Amino acid sequence: MATKTKKRSGKKSEIKTLVVDFFNNHNKESFNYKQVAVDLGVTGRSDQYLIADILDDLTRDGYLVELVPGKYQASEITTSAEGTFVRRSNGKNSVIVDGAEVPVFVAERNSKHALNGDRVRVHLCAQRKGFEPEAQVLEIIEKKEQVFIGTLKVSKNYAFLVTDSKFLACDIFIPKAKIKGGESGDKAIVRIVDWNDDDKNPTGEVVDILGRTGENNSEMNAILAEYGLPYVYPKNVEAAADKIDAGITPEVIAAREDMRGVTTFTIDPRDAKDFDDALSLRKLPNGNWEAGVHIADVTHYVRPGSVIDKEAEKRATSVYLVDRTIPMLPEHLCNGICSLRPDEEKLAYSCIFEMDDNANIINHRIRKTVIKSDRRFTYEEAQEIIETGKGDYVEEVLTLDRLAKALRKRRFEHGSVNFDRFEVRFEIDETGHPISVYFKVSKDANKLVEEFMLLANKQVATDIGNPGGRKKAKPFVYRIHDNPDPDRMTNFAEIANRFGYKVRTTGKRTDINNSLNKMLSSVKGKPEENLLSILAIRSMSKAVYSTVNVGHYGLAFDYYTHFTSPIRRYPDMMVHRLLDKYLNGGRAVNREKLETECKHSSDMEQLAANAERASIKYKQVEFMKDRLGQIYEGSVSGVTEWGIYVELDENKCEGMVPIRDLDDDYYEFDEKNYCLIGRRKKHVYQLGDKLTVQVARADLNKKQLDFAIVGNEADKKAAATSVNKEGDVVSTAKKSKKKSDSRKASKKSKKSK
Repeated sequence: MATKTKKRSGKKSEIKTLVVDFFNNHNKESFNYKQVAVDLGVTGRSDQYLIADILDDLTRDGYLVELVPGKYQASEITTSAEGTFVRRSNGKNSVIVDGAEVPVFVAERNSKHALNGDRVRVHLCAQRKGFEPEAQVLEIIEKKEQVFIGTLKVSKNYAFLVTDSKFLACDIFIPKAKIKGGESGDKAIVRIVDWNDDDKNPTGEVVDILGRTGENNSEMNAILAEYGLPYVYPKNVEAAADKIDAGITPEVIAAREDMRGVTTFTIDPRDAKDFDDALSLRKLPNGNWEAGVHIADVTHYVRPGSVIDKEAEKRATSVYLVDRTIPMLPEHLCNGICSLRPDEEKLAYSCIFEMDDNANIINHRIRKTVIKSDRRFTYEEAQEIIETGKGDYVEEVLTLDRLAKALRKRRFEHGSVNFDRFEVRFEIDETGHPISVYFKVSKDANKLVEEFMLLANKQVATDIGNPGGRKKAKPFVYRIHDNPDPDRMTNFAEIANRFGYKVRTTGKRTDINNSLNKMLSSVKGKPEENLLSILAIRSMSKAVYSTVNVGHYGLAFDYYTHFTSPIRRYPDMMVHRLLDKYLNGGRAVNREKLETECKHSSDMEQLAANAERASIKYKQVEFMKDRLGQIYEGSVSGVTEWGIYVELDENKCEGMVPIRDLDDDYYEFDEKNYCLIGRRKKHVYQLGDKLTVQVARADLNKKQLDFAIVGNEADKKAAATSVNKEGDVVSTAKKSKKKSDSRKASKKSKKSK
């Protein structure tokens, strides 16, 4: 043992010398231990951890300064760094220093009025014991263009915008000449043009008037503007689309596989207008089936570099709000020329499979085709055929359903995760006001279409990504889903275990995902179903577009792309063009440029998803605003240091019980157990607890619902859990919660546990 210790000590001394030399040669830069290890060529994990120990030693010796946790620099150099500013309306501003993971707090007085997303240079203050890292903004290097949405308050010679933003705590001053005809009560978009250090409020100018605050159209457009998404379509792009000839010449047909005589139909939502996929089926002479997945050939009409293409590339995706669709392509294209409407000859890009009765793929081909849809089914109509065995094209529908179920079964056996959740939908009146809530559930008809779309996407990606032999794969657009973060999965497994479900976090992917599927199946129909389903999804990585293929974890596919929705997704258009190029022997495209386009599409997809969620949240608040004072049953869906989130059982609307309203005790946020614990009475609020709540407040501008816990018989059964000396939750008993005086919560430190 002594020999091993001596060897380690000698090695540490050698590496320490290298580390000191490294910082002497890079004395104006800061690094974490991994960066130092890479530069020194140290690859072994134990040696990398040794470097981390050395950095701590050198910091204690005063040779290095730890600028932020894990980031070191030679101590005689001014402790400054660059990063991205994050502004919060609660004053808890911070800067994400380049290369560091932990945000650094910036007090408002030290912010130089930097705005969310600004690139800044900061002075990193010496960290005080027991306090979080703190910084002071020295200069704003690059300002991100900022627009804010809110309500105008107009006076005689000026106006103010009362913003809806969580990123700005003050109103924006607007000179009279920059009001743009706005009136008090208008919903407006305002750009900040100046904010001097000594000014309390920024100065701005009106960019656009959206209408009156509170009107449905104004509020939906405000949500789009909030996320930087377009809410109007450029006239010149629409004009260009109107000039496109929908006619199909004999020469075009001759260059394609003619499938107009094969039984073909679409299955879509009842209110759909853009039909970008169709299915065909016919029996082959050898007894096998030929199933075709036909996708609208959008790129035949939208040429690269055209005004239509540039607008589609910029938008990257259609956006779906509660009451409207903001299309990626002009309506003349997406609902007309390209839409695979029944009884019309249409151009398609098709992935056609020969399969046996068990859905085993015998052969496949990818072809440009011309098709003619025989029938437009809604999901409800197709579902009725599946359930009753009666209706138009019953044999084709039932056969495709049977094949889809075989594909689905095999996919799950290979480790695909079954995230089968419902979606919240609203019935709205002619003014856009929500009058009821309902849930969209995926049934067999939905799964039939989904399975064949997955099959086509997988096949296209496999053909390009795995060309076989010694051929090298050319740059391509993949839809990737990386492995989940182990810590997130472990946290989720611990929460699931509290409800009595076991989820594996180690071992083969198939075993882990099968245990996850078992849990998701077992939880169906139970009060904790929605909560655990949401948390399971949150434990996963985000799916994105990339030229670097790492496979798709959730689907358990080695190769996957998006090929099946070019009307509403620009990456699908990119895939169509690449497929056409490569299948015809074209040269590889520039990978860096393609990756940039992938990144843009991923970013726009995320913004569109955020806007969709914001529109749902707005309608939930609007719906509950008519129900102030009413009492509902719900479950705790989230716990934070400032309160608990409760999701109502009846309509899935989520609101917060603010910590200030939990006035029967002084509550502390227990990060380890993800719950609030009363300091005196040890009452506990944790995920999944059943509560009876009253709708207390509904703030449409903030899209925020506040609930109050009701003290009745149901409340006596509200969740409370005993806590041992170490601060661990050890049982799931129930006891009542009462109100007294108002308190605040604080984070429970690890030392107190």
